[in-house]
Amino acid sequence: MQAPLFLAQHAVATENYCKDYLDVKRTHVPVRLYDAMLYSLLAGGKRVRPALVLACYQACGGKDMSQAMPAAASIECMHTYSLIHDDLPCMDDDDLRRGKPTCHKQFDEETAVLAADALQALSFEMLADLDADADTRLTLIKEMALAAGCQGMVGGQMMDIEAENQAISDVLEVERIHLHKTGELLRWSCEAGARLAHADDTQFQACSRFGKAVGLLFQIADDILDTTASSEVLGKSAGKDEAQNKATYVSVLGVTKARELADEMCEIALDACKPLKGEAGKQLQALATYILKRGQ
Repeated sequence: MQAPLFLAQHAVATENYCKDYLDVKRTHVPVRLYDAMLYSLLAGGKRVRPALVLACYQACGGKDMSQAMPAAASIECMHTYSLIHDDLPCMDDDDLRRGKPTCHKQFDEETAVLAADALQALSFEMLADLDADADTRLTLIKEMALAAGCQGMVGGQMMDIEAENQAISDVLEVERIHLHKTGELLRWSCEAGARLAHADDTQFQACSRFGKAVGLLFQIADDILDTTASSEVLGKSAGKDEAQNKATYVSVLGVTKARELADEMCEIALDACKPLKGEAGKQLQALATYILKRGQ
């Protein structure tokens, strides 16, 4: 399925913001570190997380996209840092990311580690620079720390490592891993857009429910693609999950049942959008459908 047009538009806007933000720092950052940060940050990808920030901002009545753009760029920096670390020899040991050599292959392992560290810090700097009141900025920074750290993504990555070779058969255990590893940053993206638009409680809860459903949907779809798609389609090495004996929805349920669960998650996401009116609400629904059907 072809990606919706607005996803590419949000991706271009996010990439331009990130490039301009880093360009200001060019003379203050070691050249090799700067090049590695920029290489990884602008290496491509659909930019789903920034798109969720911007679409939820608009769906909750936000008008000035420049107010939400630092948060969109922030989540992309945080996500890119996690990808660099995921690809390291001590983690998933991958040579390909977004169709290009991974950061440690393009540069070296030490530079990749430092580029990822720098992007993580840059994520919080961008949130501190938001054109928003102090309480909103503080809330988004704190929630990013929770979503990305030991209670969120990093904790989920640890659970994922511990589950390798354990013959996990409980789908709820797989869900627990991925609610943290993948879901927390996607949920943050939706809630951040809502907060920046000063959403009412109904709108905020709708965005939050959408983010949680999309978080699981994204991971289920990713697990299916790792089994069924080629490396060329994925932009990364296919079949890595099975080779590393990871706990996935496919390893527990099989492809057919995993697809049925993905359909259910997509329906939950679509239903969550009902209180979100206008074109942006339709964009969120289109994005959920695209996540379900990407690669088909």
